[in-house]
Amino acid sequence: MRGRSLSYYFIRCVVLLCISWAPKAQAQAITFSTLEKKMQEQEKPIVVFLHTNWCNYCALMEKKTFSNATVQEALKDKVYFVSFDAESKEKIQFQGKAFGYRKKGLQSGVHELAEALTSQNAYPALVILNKNYEIIYQHYAYVGPKEMLQLLKAL
Repeated sequence: MRGRSLSYYFIRCVVLLCISWAPKAQAQAITFSTLEKKMQEQEKPIVVFLHTNWCNYCALMEKKTFSNATVQEALKDKVYFVSFDAESKEKIQFQGKAFGYRKKGLQSGVHELAEALTSQNAYPALVILNKNYEIIYQHYAYVGPKEMLQLLKAL
């Protein structure tokens, strides 16, 4: 420690820890409100990632799958990616219909659009829509980067 104080090493460790804990880039998602306009400009399949804030596997997908650079590039090139909180209280106009939050209990509920896109209330959920907004695929479980790339390649 000659020439450098203990505080120098402490500050250096704190900076390195902050850098390692910094959030990684996420896949660039669009919203349902901009989706229809984007589809008019260029038609692509749509990948909807339905998640909740209490779902551990959803958080893991955000951290591992959607922060993967190769997955991000494939999502950007091949599809429109919508990340949507299934318990959002936001009112959404989509395909000429109004969707909102619907209470299901004292402290729980679900967004009507999430219900319209899924056949079960299980998260994480991946829903793939075609250019006519028809559901062509649903998956209710964690999807890792390798599996996500295979799925996107199949599209």
